[in-house]
Amino acid sequence: MAWFKRKEKGITTATEDKMDVPKGLWYKSPTGKIVDAEELAKNLWVSPEDDFHVRIGSKEYFEILFDENQFTELDANMTAKDPLGFEDTKKYSDRLVDAIGKTKLKDAVRTAVGKSKGKDLVVCCMDFAFIGGSMGAVVGEKIARGIDYSIKNNVPFVMISKSGGARMMEAAYSLMQLAKTSAKLAQLAEAKIPYISLCTDPTTGGTTASYAMLGDINIAEPGALIGFAGPRVVKDTTGKDLPEGFQTAEFVLDHGFLDFISHRKELKNKINLYIDLILNQEIR
Repeated sequence: MAWFKRKEKGITTATEDKMDVPKGLWYKSPTGKIVDAEELAKNLWVSPEDDFHVRIGSKEYFEILFDENQFTELDANMTAKDPLGFEDTKKYSDRLVDAIGKTKLKDAVRTAVGKSKGKDLVVCCMDFAFIGGSMGAVVGEKIARGIDYSIKNNVPFVMISKSGGARMMEAAYSLMQLAKTSAKLAQLAEAKIPYISLCTDPTTGGTTASYAMLGDINIAEPGALIGFAGPRVVKDTTGKDLPEGFQTAEFVLDHGFLDFISHRKELKNKINLYIDLILNQEIR
Protein backbone atom coordinates (compact mmCIF):
# COMPACT_ATOMS: atom_id res chain seq x y z
CA MET A 1 0.00 0.00 0.00
CA ALA A 2 1.08 3.58 -0.63
CA TRP A 3 1.09 4.33 3.10
CA PHE A 4 4.11 2.11 3.54
CA LYS A 5 6.08 3.15 0.49
CA ARG A 6 8.70 5.87 0.50
CA LYS A 7 7.86 8.24 -2.35
CA GLU A 8 11.27 9.93 -2.33
CA LYS A 9 14.54 8.08 -1.89
CA GLY A 10 17.22 9.21 0.54
CA ILE A 11 17.19 11.72 3.38
CA THR A 12 15.36 14.87 2.35
CA THR A 13 15.71 16.98 5.50
CA ALA A 14 18.21 19.80 4.90
CA THR A 15 21.16 19.94 7.32
CA GLU A 16 20.23 23.41 8.52
CA ASP A 17 16.69 22.21 9.38
CA LYS A 18 17.89 19.48 11.74
CA MET A 19 17.81 20.40 15.40
CA ASP A 20 19.96 18.97 18.17
CA VAL A 21 17.57 20.09 20.91
CA PRO A 22 13.93 19.37 20.05
CA LYS A 23 11.20 21.79 20.99
CA GLY A 24 9.47 19.17 23.14
CA LEU A 25 10.00 18.29 26.78
CA TRP A 26 12.87 15.84 26.40
CA TYR A 27 16.26 15.49 24.76
CA LYS A 28 17.87 12.16 23.91
CA SER A 29 21.68 12.18 23.85
CA PRO A 30 23.68 10.05 21.37
CA THR A 31 24.34 7.53 24.16
CA GLY A 32 20.61 7.12 24.71
CA LYS A 33 20.28 9.18 27.89
CA ILE A 34 16.99 11.04 28.31
CA VAL A 35 17.24 14.58 29.71
CA ASP A 36 14.59 17.18 30.47
CA ALA A 37 15.06 20.03 27.96
CA GLU A 38 14.70 22.72 30.61
CA GLU A 39 17.29 21.01 32.82
CA LEU A 40 19.59 20.75 29.80
CA ALA A 41 19.39 24.52 29.22
CA LYS A 42 20.16 25.22 32.89
CA ASN A 43 23.21 22.97 32.55
CA LEU A 44 24.56 25.07 29.64
CA TRP A 45 23.26 22.52 27.14
CA VAL A 46 25.51 19.77 28.48
CA SER A 47 23.80 16.47 29.23
CA PRO A 48 24.14 15.83 33.00
CA GLU A 49 23.77 12.11 32.36
CA ASP A 50 26.76 11.57 30.07
CA ASP A 51 28.41 15.03 29.76
CA PHE A 52 27.59 15.23 26.06
CA HIS A 53 27.97 18.79 24.74
CA VAL A 54 24.87 19.58 22.68
CA ARG A 55 25.44 21.78 19.64
CA ILE A 56 24.43 25.40 20.36
CA GLY A 57 24.68 28.73 18.55
CA SER A 58 25.78 32.32 19.05
CA LYS A 59 22.81 33.22 21.25
CA GLU A 60 23.81 30.61 23.82
CA TYR A 61 27.56 31.30 23.65
CA PHE A 62 26.97 35.01 24.18
CA GLU A 63 24.88 34.14 27.25
CA ILE A 64 27.75 32.02 28.56
CA LEU A 65 30.61 34.46 27.89
CA PHE A 66 29.23 37.96 28.43
CA ASP A 67 28.51 39.28 31.92
CA GLU A 68 24.74 39.28 32.50
CA ASN A 69 24.33 38.62 28.75
CA GLN A 70 25.00 42.31 28.04
CA PHE A 71 26.73 43.05 24.72
CA THR A 72 26.64 45.22 21.61
CA GLU A 73 26.38 43.40 18.31
CA LEU A 74 28.63 44.67 15.50
CA ASP A 75 27.55 44.81 11.84
CA ALA A 76 24.27 43.13 12.78
CA ASN A 77 22.47 43.81 9.50
CA MET A 78 25.14 42.68 7.02
CA THR A 79 23.68 40.16 4.56
CA ALA A 80 25.02 38.08 1.68
CA LYS A 81 24.47 38.73 -2.04
CA ASP A 82 24.43 36.35 -4.99
CA PRO A 83 26.99 37.81 -7.42
CA LEU A 84 27.32 34.55 -9.36
CA GLY A 85 23.61 33.90 -9.78
CA PHE A 86 24.30 30.42 -8.38
CA GLU A 87 21.66 27.72 -8.64
CA ASP A 88 21.74 24.02 -7.74
CA THR A 89 18.53 22.39 -6.50
CA LYS A 90 17.48 25.90 -5.47
CA LYS A 91 18.59 29.43 -6.31
CA TYR A 92 21.19 30.67 -3.82
CA SER A 93 19.22 33.90 -3.41
CA ASP A 94 16.15 31.86 -2.42
CA ARG A 95 18.24 29.70 -0.09
CA LEU A 96 19.46 32.83 1.69
CA VAL A 97 15.90 34.12 2.13
CA ASP A 98 14.80 30.75 3.52
CA ALA A 99 17.76 30.53 5.92
CA ILE A 100 17.14 34.04 7.23
CA GLY A 101 13.47 33.27 7.72
CA LYS A 102 14.02 29.96 9.51
CA THR A 103 16.94 30.96 11.74
CA LYS A 104 16.21 34.67 12.27
CA LEU A 105 19.93 35.19 11.59
CA LYS A 106 21.45 37.39 8.88
CA ASP A 107 24.31 35.00 8.11
CA ALA A 108 26.45 32.26 9.65
CA VAL A 109 28.40 34.46 12.08
CA ARG A 110 27.60 37.10 14.68
CA THR A 111 30.12 39.51 16.22
CA ALA A 112 29.64 41.22 19.57
CA VAL A 113 31.59 43.21 22.14
CA GLY A 114 30.87 43.27 25.86
CA LYS A 115 32.26 42.66 29.32
CA SER A 116 33.51 39.21 30.29
CA LYS A 117 34.58 38.96 33.91
CA GLY A 118 34.59 42.75 34.01
CA LYS A 119 36.79 43.45 30.96
CA ASP A 120 35.98 44.12 27.30
CA LEU A 121 36.00 41.17 24.93
CA VAL A 122 35.18 40.80 21.22
CA VAL A 123 33.53 37.49 20.33
CA CYS A 124 32.85 36.21 16.80
CA CYS A 125 30.61 33.16 16.91
CA MET A 126 29.46 30.98 14.03
CA ASP A 127 25.97 29.52 13.71
CA PHE A 128 25.71 26.07 12.13
CA ALA A 129 21.96 26.49 11.71
CA PHE A 130 22.59 29.01 8.89
CA ILE A 131 23.46 26.92 5.81
CA GLY A 132 25.69 24.60 7.85
CA GLY A 133 27.79 27.43 9.25
CA SER A 134 29.34 27.81 5.80
CA MET A 135 31.89 30.55 5.28
CA GLY A 136 30.98 33.10 2.64
CA ALA A 137 31.95 36.71 1.97
CA VAL A 138 29.80 38.04 4.82
CA VAL A 139 31.37 35.65 7.32
CA GLY A 140 34.87 36.71 6.28
CA GLU A 141 33.97 40.41 6.31
CA LYS A 142 32.34 40.30 9.74
CA ILE A 143 35.31 38.44 11.21
CA ALA A 144 37.68 40.96 9.58
CA ARG A 145 35.70 43.88 11.00
CA GLY A 146 35.62 42.24 14.42
CA ILE A 147 39.41 42.00 14.32
CA ASP A 148 39.62 45.64 13.21
CA TYR A 149 37.51 46.62 16.23
CA SER A 150 39.85 44.65 18.51
CA ILE A 151 42.91 46.38 17.06
CA LYS A 152 41.38 49.86 17.18
CA ASN A 153 40.18 49.46 20.78
CA ASN A 154 42.93 47.12 22.05
CA VAL A 155 40.44 44.44 23.05
CA PRO A 156 41.16 40.65 23.09
CA PHE A 157 39.52 38.63 20.33
CA VAL A 158 37.73 35.27 20.60
CA MET A 159 36.62 33.21 17.59
CA ILE A 160 34.10 30.39 18.08
CA SER A 161 34.12 28.14 15.02
CA LYS A 162 31.28 25.83 14.05
CA SER A 163 31.27 25.22 10.33
CA GLY A 164 31.10 22.75 7.50
CA GLY A 165 33.64 24.83 5.57
CA ALA A 166 33.56 27.22 2.62
CA ARG A 167 30.19 28.13 1.07
CA MET A 168 30.22 26.52 -2.36
CA MET A 169 27.48 28.85 -3.67
CA GLU A 170 29.99 31.72 -3.52
CA ALA A 171 32.86 29.77 -5.13
CA ALA A 172 36.13 31.76 -5.19
CA TYR A 173 34.57 34.59 -3.17
CA SER A 174 34.27 32.12 -0.31
CA LEU A 175 37.79 30.75 -0.68
CA MET A 176 39.23 34.27 -0.60
CA GLN A 177 38.00 34.59 2.98
CA LEU A 178 40.68 32.14 4.14
CA ALA A 179 43.44 34.53 3.09
CA LYS A 180 41.51 37.61 4.19
CA THR A 181 40.87 36.42 7.76
CA SER A 182 44.40 35.01 8.09
CA ALA A 183 45.90 38.35 7.03
CA LYS A 184 43.72 40.18 9.56
CA LEU A 185 44.83 37.82 12.31
CA ALA A 186 48.45 38.56 11.39
CA GLN A 187 47.68 42.26 11.99
CA LEU A 188 46.12 41.34 15.34
CA ALA A 189 49.29 39.46 16.29
CA GLU A 190 51.46 42.43 15.26
CA ALA A 191 49.38 44.59 17.61
CA LYS A 192 50.09 42.04 20.39
CA ILE A 193 46.40 41.54 21.11
CA PRO A 194 45.41 38.06 22.38
CA TYR A 195 43.43 35.76 20.10
CA ILE A 196 41.70 32.69 21.55
CA SER A 197 40.24 30.20 19.07
CA LEU A 198 37.50 27.84 20.26
CA CYS A 199 36.70 24.88 18.01
CA THR A 200 33.22 23.44 18.54
CA ASP A 201 31.31 20.65 16.85
CA PRO A 202 31.90 20.62 13.90
CA THR A 203 34.95 22.63 12.81
CA THR A 204 35.87 21.46 9.32
CA GLY A 205 36.96 22.50 5.83
CA GLY A 206 38.20 26.01 5.10
CA THR A 207 37.47 27.11 8.65
CA THR A 208 40.04 24.64 9.97
CA ALA A 209 42.42 25.65 7.18
CA SER A 210 42.38 29.29 8.31
CA TYR A 211 41.31 31.15 11.45
CA ALA A 212 40.24 28.17 13.57
CA MET A 213 43.83 26.95 13.94
CA LEU A 214 45.59 30.33 14.14
CA GLY A 215 44.87 31.25 17.76
CA ASP A 216 47.50 32.20 20.28
CA ILE A 217 45.77 29.40 22.16
CA ASN A 218 43.56 26.87 20.37
CA ILE A 219 40.95 25.17 22.54
CA ALA A 220 37.97 22.92 21.88
CA GLU A 221 34.91 21.50 23.54
CA PRO A 222 34.94 17.80 24.48
CA GLY A 223 34.03 15.45 21.65
CA ALA A 224 33.97 18.13 18.94
CA LEU A 225 34.60 16.99 15.36
CA ILE A 226 37.68 18.84 14.10
CA GLY A 227 39.31 18.24 10.74
CA PHE A 228 39.62 19.34 7.12
CA ALA A 229 37.96 16.62 5.05
CA GLY A 230 35.41 14.36 6.71
CA PRO A 231 36.30 10.87 7.98
CA ARG A 232 34.53 9.14 5.07
CA VAL A 233 36.46 11.17 2.49
CA VAL A 234 39.77 10.53 4.29
CA LYS A 235 39.09 6.80 4.44
CA ASP A 236 38.08 6.58 0.79
CA THR A 237 41.14 8.60 -0.28
CA THR A 238 43.73 6.74 1.78
CA GLY A 239 42.11 3.32 1.51
CA LYS A 240 42.88 2.69 5.17
CA ASP A 241 40.79 2.17 8.26
CA LEU A 242 40.85 5.17 10.56
CA PRO A 243 41.94 4.95 14.21
CA GLU A 244 39.31 5.06 16.93
CA GLY A 245 38.22 8.58 17.82
CA PHE A 246 39.71 10.00 14.60
CA GLN A 247 39.11 13.79 14.31
CA THR A 248 37.57 14.15 17.76
CA ALA A 249 38.90 16.98 19.92
CA GLU A 250 40.66 14.42 22.12
CA PHE A 251 42.42 12.82 19.12
CA VAL A 252 43.43 16.24 17.74
CA LEU A 253 44.76 17.27 21.17
CA ASP A 254 46.84 14.09 21.44
CA HIS A 255 48.40 14.86 18.04
CA GLY A 256 49.41 18.42 18.89
CA PHE A 257 46.86 20.53 17.02
CA LEU A 258 45.10 21.81 20.13
CA ASP A 259 46.39 23.32 23.36
CA PHE A 260 43.48 22.45 25.66
CA ILE A 261 40.01 20.96 25.82
CA SER A 262 37.63 22.97 27.97
CA HIS A 263 34.29 21.89 29.42
CA ARG A 264 31.52 24.35 28.61
CA LYS A 265 30.98 25.12 32.30
CA GLU A 266 34.61 26.27 32.55
CA LEU A 267 34.68 28.12 29.24
CA LYS A 268 34.28 31.67 30.50
CA ASN A 269 36.85 31.26 33.27
CA LYS A 270 39.35 29.45 31.04
CA ILE A 271 39.19 31.96 28.16
CA ASN A 272 39.71 34.89 30.53
CA LEU A 273 42.48 33.02 32.35
CA TYR A 274 44.38 32.50 29.08
CA ILE A 275 43.94 36.17 28.18
CA ASP A 276 45.25 37.27 31.60
CA LEU A 277 48.27 34.98 31.25
CA ILE A 278 49.08 36.20 27.72
CA LEU A 279 48.85 39.84 28.83
CA ASN A 280 50.77 39.11 32.04
CA GLN A 281 48.06 40.80 34.10
CA GLU A 282 46.39 39.96 37.38
CA ILE A 283 44.32 36.77 37.21
CA ARG A 284 40.62 37.49 37.47
